[in-house]
Amino acid sequence: MTAEQQAVTVRAAQAIAQHAQECEAAQDVTGGAATALRQSGYTRLTLPTTQGGLGASLTQFAAAQATLGEAGAGLALILAMHGHIVGAAFGGRTLPDDLLKALADASLDGKLVNALASEPELGSPSRGGLPRTAATPDEMGWRISGRKTWATGARALDFALVNAATPDGQVGRFWVDLKAAGVTIEPTWTGALALRGSGSHDVVFDGAAARLHAPPSGGHPASAAWFWTAIAATYLGVGWAALHALTAYARQRTPTALGAPIATLPRVQEQVGRIAAELHAARAFLFTATQQWDAHPDSTSVPLIGAAKAYATNAAVNATDVAVRTAGGAALTPALPLERLLRDARAGLTHPPSDEAAYTAYGLSVLEQK
Repeated sequence: MTAEQQAVTVRAAQAIAQHAQECEAAQDVTGGAATALRQSGYTRLTLPTTQGGLGASLTQFAAAQATLGEAGAGLALILAMHGHIVGAAFGGRTLPDDLLKALADASLDGKLVNALASEPELGSPSRGGLPRTAATPDEMGWRISGRKTWATGARALDFALVNAATPDGQVGRFWVDLKAAGVTIEPTWTGALALRGSGSHDVVFDGAAARLHAPPSGGHPASAAWFWTAIAATYLGVGWAALHALTAYARQRTPTALGAPIATLPRVQEQVGRIAAELHAARAFLFTATQQWDAHPDSTSVPLIGAAKAYATNAAVNATDVAVRTAGGAALTPALPLERLLRDARAGLTHPPSDEAAYTAYGLSVLEQK
């Protein structure tokens, strides 16, 4: 990363570390956390330099998100969503010029943006289907009505790209000011198993105004490449956090029966070695995939990124599981962060692509190679 890219990443990681515990306790994104994320400058990371941004490549974005994921997955995902949307939109020109300008202006101003597509009936939009959220044209533009689920960082967001069905049965994307009239946040994420500090509540639209509109997406490969990388890197950071928490505990935990830190036990050393080896392999795999995209940003590079996402998220799950087993009963208490990391890592498996889809697509691409 460049010096400036590194600087905003460090500031964002510090903001996350400072506010993660209060957000976890509140089971929402606090106002202080949202302000700190905006002020970090991270919203400019993946914006091209021609637009006033820092121009991070996919590999640089992956490195940054791994750092943020280690600081705290819940808040890191808010910045991951913003970063992948900007990177894909400008890298693949997946939005019309007026929406690209709105996205650039928001990023330069430190405003947080997410794409809202999932719905209670629809489930994951990656599986297709027509959204229930409706867009109705009026003399001022469009009016949006409906409900979106899993809106990461809902209360912290300033704008959203909302998928909605138009009267002619098409699915468009609409730029909505989430601080304006007709938008309500319903706290449906309270008590969630994982990512409690992400505030991934429902957003309800009741005739909310949308001033900009994008036609149906053609499924540009940049969208998958940037989103899957954002997910893989963030959860990989959770795995590294578990490793570091375990090693710190192993060095200081000294049972009276042993008379020495448990780090001296061969079994603990073996488990730490297994975790570290798998995380290093996952990071190398992810960076190989993103570097291929940076060199050849087209559909031929996407299956490798999908496989890297599956491998990285499973490596994070395994790291947290083995860390809890190795630390023992203390891992189940708030005295160690391992119980939170164990829960958060599981969420990585729920993001598309699923393991079977990712490995099947990658296997097909290998079989088709000459």
